[in-house]
Amino acid sequence: MLWGCRSVATEPLSADRVPLVLLHGLLGDGRDWQPVMDALPACPMIALDLPGHGDNRGLGVNGFEQADQWLCAALRARGISRYRLVGYSLGGRLALYHASQQPAGLCALLLENSHPGLPQAERAARIAHDEGWARRFDTEPLAQVLADWYRQEVFADLDEGQRERQRARRLGNDGRAVAAMLRATSLGQQPDLAPWLAATPLPVAYLSGQRDRKFHNLACQLGSQNPRIRHLTLDGGHNLHASQPAQFARILREWAGQQREESTDD
Repeated sequence: MLWGCRSVATEPLSADRVPLVLLHGLLGDGRDWQPVMDALPACPMIALDLPGHGDNRGLGVNGFEQADQWLCAALRARGISRYRLVGYSLGGRLALYHASQQPAGLCALLLENSHPGLPQAERAARIAHDEGWARRFDTEPLAQVLADWYRQEVFADLDEGQRERQRARRLGNDGRAVAAMLRATSLGQQPDLAPWLAATPLPVAYLSGQRDRKFHNLACQLGSQNPRIRHLTLDGGHNLHASQPAQFARILREWAGQQREESTDD
């Protein structure tokens, strides 16, 4: 699915028109980014549906390597050779794994409340935790599972009305497809990419919500390990581009502008 103000697959881009490729989180789709894209009509952006989601709900992957192969193929199909990658939560983890493979065309990376990976000793417990949710997505009515999903601590900033709107928006998902993607891309299956982040020369920004304590603290830690990582913040929770699209768009515009300036200086 292609969303955005222009098709970068058919229109050549100048050096300062490197597109932003946007990856959503679990249960979402490319339309999640539309308010942000509407706020930046002059910026070329592509919002993709992840495997198991949206128009790609029939597409499965068996892990991070295959998900990366899917992303590379999606970029090639759209004629994208140079790009900046933006990912939220699961989409950020997939973006981070992609960046760690050092693709030639990736110019910069922005992560929104995304986990860099667990130490080996903690992964089995996380796989078991995610398997519990996957079984529920596989077997229980989706509305019932979503009601519990949005009561997790990471969504504590949502009020009851916001939770209900999120549940209603996600009812179009296929529970089995979500379960398969959750198993394949569990945080317990992800390599620990914190060491890579600590050493990479790639321009990386990490956007965290100050009310999402877990990921805000992670961002502070990553920034202390690599001063090149730009830690950006908003006064919000986990899903900042949904709750504050105008502010998120402002940050994207400033970030992209900084990348252009640095490219010109080089």
